[in-house]
Amino acid sequence: MIDFWNKRYIEEAFSYGIFPNVFFKQELDKLMPKSVLLPAEGEGRNAVYALRKGWDVTAFDFSSQAKKKAVRLAKSQRVRINYDVVSVLDFNTDKKFDVLGLCYAHFPASIRARANQHLLQFLKPNGLVIFEAFSKAQSDKSSGGPKSEEMLYSIEEVKEEFKGLAFDVLEETEIVLKEGIYHQGEASVIRFLGSKKLWTKKAYIK
Repeated sequence: MIDFWNKRYIEEAFSYGIFPNVFFKQELDKLMPKSVLLPAEGEGRNAVYALRKGWDVTAFDFSSQAKKKAVRLAKSQRVRINYDVVSVLDFNTDKKFDVLGLCYAHFPASIRARANQHLLQFLKPNGLVIFEAFSKAQSDKSSGGPKSEEMLYSIEEVKEEFKGLAFDVLEETEIVLKEGIYHQGEASVIRFLGSKKLWTKKAYIK
């Protein structure tokens, strides 16, 4: 899979454009700039936008070509990007983040649930997850996304894989994508806003 993404990102054009994801931008703009973690960040469009808005950004992807494109985009926007090349389950840091941004982070089905729980450990108590990914219904559409239905999401899978979150918004919706070359046209997505619950000792009493 890493070869696929390196080949895609080595292309001159930005595969998913240089502007942030609409839902990510909409929700980030409501918040005071703090710290945000952006896994599977690809060519850096969301990271660069957050940096320009004053956020403390940590981004990573397992594609070295993705990082090169992200650095290029950051330089063009006169910001400096903190970007690691690492696989999701190997990512580690002592830092805790106010926001976790997951935009089309379709990890392989064999590790996806474990990867999502792994990422939640880096979120502060009451921290926010901003999430958008393709739903199961996307398999019939040509606007982008994995071809394997196992890598697409259902509402039930989101609830199961993001245990520990209180969902402020959780919906499956139809949108029109206009993101670079590979996200174009009518799409079915799942979006959510979830905050990390503060557990008390009472919460564990059965």
